[in-house]
Amino acid sequence: MAGSRRAHGGDASPLRLIVIAVVLIGLVLVSLRLMPGSPLASAAAAKWGDPSAPVDRAATAPPDRSSRPSPTTSPSPSLEPLPFADKQIDLDIEGWYAWSVLDTRTGKIIGSKNMDETNTTASLIKAWIVADYLRLADKAGQTPSDAKLADATRIIRDSDNTRAEQFYNSVGRSASIKRLISICKTTDSSVAADGGWSRTALSPRDTARLGACISDGRAAGPEWTKWLINEMRLVRGAGDFGIRKAFPEAERKKIAIKNGWIDRTKEQEMHINCLAIGDNWTMGVMVRYPINMGYEYGMKNCQKITEAVLRSTT
Repeated sequence: MAGSRRAHGGDASPLRLIVIAVVLIGLVLVSLRLMPGSPLASAAAAKWGDPSAPVDRAATAPPDRSSRPSPTTSPSPSLEPLPFADKQIDLDIEGWYAWSVLDTRTGKIIGSKNMDETNTTASLIKAWIVADYLRLADKAGQTPSDAKLADATRIIRDSDNTRAEQFYNSVGRSASIKRLISICKTTDSSVAADGGWSRTALSPRDTARLGACISDGRAAGPEWTKWLINEMRLVRGAGDFGIRKAFPEAERKKIAIKNGWIDRTKEQEMHINCLAIGDNWTMGVMVRYPINMGYEYGMKNCQKITEAVLRSTT
């Protein structure tokens, strides 16, 4: 029996050696994983998310876009300059004068340093009176009769005073001027003390604002704006002077105008005013001087002032 146990024990010895060898190999592998700088250590760290592990930069770097064309954005188109220069002028003109231009694309206003000073409008205000009448009629769902439109034409083209007074009464007299101030966002204007249309006070910059108000449809409303501007392009006779006369003949027919001229005996002054609506701009020019110098002096000076602030084309 004893010999038999020794034989069994002798057979188990190689098995123990194999087990021991496997254990030793395992320990070696573990030690290699833990040894700094070991390839197995790097692989393990990379596998388990060790932040100290080396990273394959080629695999993790974002794709190289340097060879791709950069996206381009179209530059905003620059606006064509208006035909007027933003400058101060000193002309040999008797009395007071001022001017202003409004860029209807941007709302920017330029003009003389005194462009906020006012003058009595005389017939210039008729453009608003007709616009107010047309807008109110459309708002009420009414279409002016052919006779009324003919009257409006006479007011604009020929500056008819009798018909202007009738229209002014129909739109509420001074209430109409208050609407002008509100709708056209004027800042210097005021209703005449006597409530009449002729002594309404506007400044050159408010005149330019009135022009913009007519041009963009606020004054006459969407139904009648084109009609009114066309009538203002057809101003004729004594009222055809001033701003548009400073432009070449071919351009004048595209410029809408309404002017005012009156001798103020109480003040012993002539009040001459010019409103013009062109492409992308509106302009107001006003002059005031001694009454004995006559209308023609102021009418020519409206044109002279415009010519002085026009950009040179040479």
